[in-house]
Amino acid sequence: MSRALRRPRRPLSLTTRLALVFAAMAAGLLLTLGLWLGHAVERHFDELDAHDLAAKLAAIGHLVARTGSEQALEDLPRRLRDVLVGHDNIGVLLRDEEGVVVFGAQLSVFEPARLTGEPTPGAEYAWMRDGRHFIAREQEFLLPLPEPRPLRAVVALDVSHHVHFLDQVRLQLSAGTALAAAFAALLGWLATRQGLQPLARVTRTARRLSAEQLGERIPERDAPPEVRELAEAFNGMLDRLERSFQRLGHFSADIAHELRTPVSNLMTETQVALSRARDARDYRETLHSNLEEFERLARMIGDMLFLAKADNGHLPQPAEAVVLETEARALLEFYEALAEEQGVELELAGSGTVIGDRLMLRRAVSNLLSNALRHTEHGLSVGIRIARVGDEIVLEVRNPGTTIPADRLPLLFDRFHRVDTSRSSQGEGAGLGLAITRSIVETHGGHIEVVSEDGVTTFSIFLPAADMARSARRMAH
Repeated sequence: MSRALRRPRRPLSLTTRLALVFAAMAAGLLLTLGLWLGHAVERHFDELDAHDLAAKLAAIGHLVARTGSEQALEDLPRRLRDVLVGHDNIGVLLRDEEGVVVFGAQLSVFEPARLTGEPTPGAEYAWMRDGRHFIAREQEFLLPLPEPRPLRAVVALDVSHHVHFLDQVRLQLSAGTALAAAFAALLGWLATRQGLQPLARVTRTARRLSAEQLGERIPERDAPPEVRELAEAFNGMLDRLERSFQRLGHFSADIAHELRTPVSNLMTETQVALSRARDARDYRETLHSNLEEFERLARMIGDMLFLAKADNGHLPQPAEAVVLETEARALLEFYEALAEEQGVELELAGSGTVIGDRLMLRRAVSNLLSNALRHTEHGLSVGIRIARVGDEIVLEVRNPGTTIPADRLPLLFDRFHRVDTSRSSQGEGAGLGLAITRSIVETHGGHIEVVSEDGVTTFSIFLPAADMARSARRMAH
């Protein structure tokens, strides 16, 4: 089977990974402890064995030192046998300067080469014979005869019991390490599985979610702190999704409602025009009427496209210095004829400069100004005031009119929202102007507020002053 057709390996679960980590940690810790313990025991046995060899050599040396005559030399083997009574694990070999064996005990433990007088590999050495382990130490003594003669003594010690004990210890440590690692893995698996139960609930909750069922929430009380943060973030995400879906549903319904009226008007006028033969003048009137509806549709679609760009961060980035009083004065000149027709005065005070897109900021102020003109009664005035407050430039559009209830003020910037039928009937707006204004202001790093009390409604735009905006840009770069 080709490699391309092989099924990809599934990665190990987090529970399994943590269980393996627990097992590896336990095994590593126990192996380290076992090696240290084994080394300590082995060193202790080496010290005991060295002490036994030194003690026997010291005893032999003491007896040799008391051999000062030929009679004492003949009696030396007997005295050595007396010293070695009960020490079957010790072999002794004494040779003179010519290699002749003077005394031997337990000679079967020695290698044949040592018995024939071959030189020893060193003062201390080890070997195996018949499956047993031996160590030996060699030392030279001087017989205190009238003519002193050297005597070499080799003491061999059977250490098989120590080696066997160390092998058993290592075997038991290995088995214990394996069992402890398996037990640690099991405990780690159980603990991790129990600790990850809140994550399992997150998974089950996510599987039950749909556009029609966003009310599911994850309980946070019994979750550990680390998972509680995830649960809180997940529940917060669900809250935002639920609100977004609700707004999207309302937005879709509002779009359908707003588009239905001009489309219905177009269909009705077209059906009436086609119901019987008409002259060119009647058709032109119908086409003019349809053109107004098309223009209304085009404005609505353009506004929705603008809001869609704002939602996705595709609006132009502010890049130029904008003198707000200049733009406001140009707008007042544009609306002057409409204001005179309605008997409304226009006022401008103050100045301020910000960094932004001139056309977008003019559109934002224009939306507020046209909204104010629609709702200002004859003989009253609409005022624009610009001032610097701290690090911000504040542009206010104030108009007298009916006080808007406080509970409705936060809804003014929602799309297609109108305070009441009477206000909406005064114009042809689709309820997108204030939403567009808020998007423009937020794109420029500011915010917008509205206050309505005592018959006066004031919209306030807060934007970073030009010098502060430049400083922020330099720090960002």
